[in-house]
Amino acid sequence: MAEQRQVRRGGRDRRETGGLARALTRAVRGDVDFTAAARALMTMDASNYRRVPVGVVAPRDAEDVAAALEVCRRYGVPVVPRGAGTSIAGQATGIGVVLDFTRHLDAVVEVDAEARTAVVQPGVVLDTLRDAVRPHGLTFGPDPSTHSRCTLGGMIGNNSCGAHSVAWGTTADNIHGLSVVTYGGTELRLGQGWEGAPAGLRELVDRNLALLRTGYPKGLPRRISGYALDALLPEKGVDLARAFCGSEGTLGVLTEASVRLVEAPRARALAVLGYADESAAAEAAPGLLAYRPLTVEGMAEDLVRDVRGLPRGGAWLFVETGGDTAAEARARAAELVRAADALDGTVVDDPAGMRALWRVREDAAGTATRTADGGEAWPGWEDCAVPPARLGAYLRDFRALLAQHGLRGTPYGHFGDGCIHVRIDFDLMSAEGVRGFRRFSEEVAELVVAHGGSLSGEHGDGQARAELLPRMYGDELVGLFGRFKDVWDPAGGMNPGMLARPDRLDANLRFSVLPKEPVEVAFGYPHDGGDFGVAVRRCVGVAKCRVAGPSSGSDVMCPSFRATGEEAHSTRGRARLLHEMLAGEVVTDGWRSEEVRDALDLCLSCKGCRSDCPVGVDMATYKAEFLHHHYAGRLRPASHYVMGRLPVWLRAAAPYARVVNALARVRPLAALAKQLGGIAPERALPVLAPVTFRRWLQDHMRDRTGVLADSRTAVLWPDTFTDHLSPSVGRAAVRVMEAAGMGIVLPPGQVCCGLTYVSTGQLDQARAVLRHTLDTVEPLLELGVPVVVLEPSCAATLRTDVPELLTDDPRAARLAASVRTFAQALEECAPDWAPPRLDRHVAGQTHCHQHAVLGDEADRRLRERAGLIGELSGGCCGLAGNFGFEKGHYGVSVACAEDQLLPAVRAAGEGAEVLADGFSCRTQLEQLEGRRARHLAEALAEGLDG
Repeated sequence: MAEQRQVRRGGRDRRETGGLARALTRAVRGDVDFTAAARALMTMDASNYRRVPVGVVAPRDAEDVAAALEVCRRYGVPVVPRGAGTSIAGQATGIGVVLDFTRHLDAVVEVDAEARTAVVQPGVVLDTLRDAVRPHGLTFGPDPSTHSRCTLGGMIGNNSCGAHSVAWGTTADNIHGLSVVTYGGTELRLGQGWEGAPAGLRELVDRNLALLRTGYPKGLPRRISGYALDALLPEKGVDLARAFCGSEGTLGVLTEASVRLVEAPRARALAVLGYADESAAAEAAPGLLAYRPLTVEGMAEDLVRDVRGLPRGGAWLFVETGGDTAAEARARAAELVRAADALDGTVVDDPAGMRALWRVREDAAGTATRTADGGEAWPGWEDCAVPPARLGAYLRDFRALLAQHGLRGTPYGHFGDGCIHVRIDFDLMSAEGVRGFRRFSEEVAELVVAHGGSLSGEHGDGQARAELLPRMYGDELVGLFGRFKDVWDPAGGMNPGMLARPDRLDANLRFSVLPKEPVEVAFGYPHDGGDFGVAVRRCVGVAKCRVAGPSSGSDVMCPSFRATGEEAHSTRGRARLLHEMLAGEVVTDGWRSEEVRDALDLCLSCKGCRSDCPVGVDMATYKAEFLHHHYAGRLRPASHYVMGRLPVWLRAAAPYARVVNALARVRPLAALAKQLGGIAPERALPVLAPVTFRRWLQDHMRDRTGVLADSRTAVLWPDTFTDHLSPSVGRAAVRVMEAAGMGIVLPPGQVCCGLTYVSTGQLDQARAVLRHTLDTVEPLLELGVPVVVLEPSCAATLRTDVPELLTDDPRAARLAASVRTFAQALEECAPDWAPPRLDRHVAGQTHCHQHAVLGDEADRRLRERAGLIGELSGGCCGLAGNFGFEKGHYGVSVACAEDQLLPAVRAAGEGAEVLADGFSCRTQLEQLEGRRARHLAEALAEGLDG
């Protein structure tokens, strides 16, 4: 140990950092990245804290870990192990070198179904492990709400728990053995007994047996705070692996874990119990444990935005039961409803219904970051735990303390274990607000201790609570924590500032580096007070966007991450880079930043995050904003001039459509056009319509007159794609609308939603186009009739981008409010119309913009009435307007299509009706799969012919 250089926590000059990077590159086979982008992506986790690393290493194996540690030890640089970065207390941030285990060390090494164990690497995602053991009827018991992206290494580091801990305990309860490398280079195998213990640990424990026996609170199923030194008591079996769990990367680096598995119930049901208020629900929870439920989760009405489908009450318990059969699981749930002293109760046992209810609970980590009036709320005091019998009293006192400090929060969580999550509307932007944050944290710590509780009940102490541990454990035991760390890590190289000798809870706050005044922007950001910085800090890091593909369900976010697996191509990664761009410390070029540009380059502007992100991050808008500033006064990529101004070129080419199509069939000319236009060479150029839809509709309507302002009249919007590239969709829609008895009004002049200008960040041009459009349609807006937009991407642009770009023009909001999809218009204007029965199975995809902005409920109902059976897939087609046509995007575009769309269409077979309302989706299917998809209007129009 004597030859180790003492770890330095301060700054390093560029020469020393460069030497470290070169030494690491020579030593490890994995990835070494010291670029500004890599560092920026790792400055934050899901907490309030920010620490800037010097570089990132993604080791390929345990040998790489040992080699990286040897180099860092030689240079005196600290190390921080990191999984998915979803920690809420700051322990996944760090100075020095971050070891990212999510890239390579992410395998399930072995499953022993008979012994009910599995061997995993630290970067394996929990759901990956659960999928691997599901065929054996097994699962891993602990399941945090981030189960789709959190890693086993992170769960072990934090001793994570999840909703099912009342049945299966914490992560520490489910660990068999751990392989660890210390900062000093010692490889250890930790299990039960003293074998593998670092030198001096047994002596330290033997000298402090009395303190270890009396210093920990009793009766706490969720005592996560501090080091679990009492696991080393002889009467507890000396469990070294258990003592390592929850050490937050401060003792050593985990390279492999042997975990225990439990038998998964064959069937499950959910008893949903309604109570008068949160305290009543909390006081009822302990009484339900005798029925051996799988979960006892609680939340109050101030968390749930939509209480439809929930029993009567002001708070609810979600109590899950299991059984060998569906009838047995339901019977147990029904027994709970009868036995519970609840105002009301119901049993849900259909999988879709249970998923919908659990999604409310799992998304709470994000939804709770916004108060009911849209204000911001932060983790700060996220997950304390008290004995379950004390929870009702604690919640009353906690609410009173919030009110005393003028704060608001929405508690929810694991009522059966006495563990509460809450986000609080701290003011972390001003010096006085930060002082208030500290005062509240100190007082609430005293309150938790007074109720016999633990400062952390799930997520660990990190920087948020470690400073307060003396209030819970006393100075003597906390002093022992420091000596315990020193036995493992005498040089102090492992995650300094956490747990032992911690940083102050009000230091390193991630908001302090942001601009104090709003930056000048083009969009209005109405949900963020017009402040781009507020919009960017919406991302709290829960990383729902980091779910790897192929995905399931209807979610869209985040197609580029699913395609690449790279943090920079996730919604969170892009938000982090924008945060660092505004901070100006790591990313120093502001709007001219190439790091941000490169990360946003693979953003498809699918808008999926707008609906799927629990906090409503809107990366499509942020991308357009960034491109607007990035290219201001500079030459743009060729694709921006070609595809970004597509409406102009299509209108110019319309009179010569046949000639243009003939020239496009000449391969050398087509290749040259694609090269000059920045178009991917793999793409076929779309065919122009010889007769535009607008021209056809003018001829069609010459002898027809709609009854203006009649309840069955609608404006039919001739969007660019329908007008010039797929007029058959428009003609079909007219046939169906007329068959339904609807009158049709055509805008009197050229109109455009500005989509292509917005998606390429040409916002000045977009505003000019939109003002002309509003001038054109203003007389129609006076009629108060629906505006039917057949292309979902254009409809979404009119609904959201137009009013957010033209905040000073009330006509923009009126137009947005008038927009309807084809199905919505039929339902609104012709509610009694019976569509033709088609009676066939469907496949295809709900357009990503429709999913995110417009919703597809009306489409589902219309398909059902027409006898179109089955569900459309979620995800994004990958073409996404100009994205999939741009040079360099083809591979990612195809990968996105392979996530959900193409597999769904292949599985449906040749006889299915392939539906895709978006021009991009139809083009992608035709070019990649050779399948012709149709707009719903086309299928219904064909049905009119019998």
